[in-house]
Amino acid sequence: MRANEYVVRTKDLVKEYTMGDQTLKALNGVNLDVYKGEYISIMGPSGSGKSTLFNAIGGLDKPSSGSVFINDVDMAQLDAQELAYLRCHTIGYIFQTFNLIPVMTALENVTLPTVFAGMSTDDGIERGIELLNLVGLGERLHHKPSELSGGQQQRVAIARSLANNPSIILADEPTGNLDLNTGKEIIELLKRLNREQGVTIISATHDLKMLDVSDRIVWIRDGRIAKIEDRKDIDIHIGEMEGQGEGQH
Repeated sequence: MRANEYVVRTKDLVKEYTMGDQTLKALNGVNLDVYKGEYISIMGPSGSGKSTLFNAIGGLDKPSSGSVFINDVDMAQLDAQELAYLRCHTIGYIFQTFNLIPVMTALENVTLPTVFAGMSTDDGIERGIELLNLVGLGERLHHKPSELSGGQQQRVAIARSLANNPSIILADEPTGNLDLNTGKEIIELLKRLNREQGVTIISATHDLKMLDVSDRIVWIRDGRIAKIEDRKDIDIHIGEMEGQGEGQH
């Protein structure tokens, strides 16, 4: 692939936290290139740095040193307004806890980002209905989160992440609060959106079912990239690995 097909590049990424007289390096020189249209899973044990890397890529947290480039734009060079614009129009976020607004309907939750983006109300509603149909919730437009199952709430969150046609979706433990079957449905939905919409998906996850739909898996340990594997090269012994992964949340 040519260099201009990268959508995310991190260069010598370092994130340090000071605790008393000790300095903890949550990220320690991470270099990662993500191609347009890829499905990437960032995996590693708790405390490995995968969530820190995820937050740095999404502009949710500032690295101590190093650079994050989104579509060749150095995020460190952006002021607060420019960063907010990039996050609104380029990146969609999906969180483990759904982060839906309880008093709003599914449709209102999905259309909220379109308001921030300056889309007209009518266009926003049309987009919201289209997206809720896309994720299989066309019959639940006016239901509030409390009237939806966990899987349905996550589908609303996925629809919301797509509201402004982002080129990148960042999914933080998107199946973490879901049962096995519902988690599988959400993973399959994300892969379908990745394939059909051409959106790049970067997921920080413990869920080994995510390996099957990923193009590449980035394994993080002690703030560094331990290895990057292509899906086609992995011989997965799911039973063994699921046994090792239990309790890592």
